[in-house]
Amino acid sequence: MDPNGFIDEKCESRLYIGNLDLRVTEAALIKMFSPFGKIVSEDFLWHTRGPKRGAPRGFAFVQYSTKEEAKLAKEKMHGKLACGRPLVVRLASEKYLVETAEKSSKGMGESNKTSLSGSNSGQMSRGAKIAAIRNKLKALEEEESSGGKKQKLGESISCSEKLDLPSGNR
Repeated sequence: MDPNGFIDEKCESRLYIGNLDLRVTEAALIKMFSPFGKIVSEDFLWHTRGPKRGAPRGFAFVQYSTKEEAKLAKEKMHGKLACGRPLVVRLASEKYLVETAEKSSKGMGESNKTSLSGSNSGQMSRGAKIAAIRNKLKALEEEESSGGKKQKLGESISCSEKLDLPSGNR
C-alpha cells in the first residue's frame, strides 16, 4: 500500500453497483449516480466471450472524487429500484469484506476454507466457487422471503421513463 494513503482513498471512493437490470446502460448508470458527486471513472462490465459476448454482466464500478461522495451515493442508492430490481451499492472494498465474512460465519465446510486461505494465487477452486454461489443464492432467497427490501413507490426508477431507453425496450 502507498504510505500516503492513495490506495486506501481510492478504495473508499469506489462503489460496486450490482443487481443491475440488463437494460441499464452506461449512460443511465452515470445519470443515476452523478447527482451525488463528481464521477472520476466508471467501469461497466461486459461479457467478453461465450454466447453472451457483448452483453452486460449486471454490475459496474463507479469511482467518485471523494469518499464522502461515494458514501452519500451508497446511502441514497442502495436498495433503490432500477427497472424493477433493487440496486446493491457498496464500497468496492466493503463488498469483498462482506462476502468473506458471510462465507466464514456460515461455516460452509472445507471447500470454503481452502478458498480463503489455501492458494497464494488467490484463486478459488471450482467446488469453492460453486459453494459460494449456492450460499449467495440462499442468502438472497432468505432476504426476499423475510421482506428485507422496503421500497417506497415514489422512489423506484422506471426503465422506460427515467433511463431514456429506446421504445423497443419498454
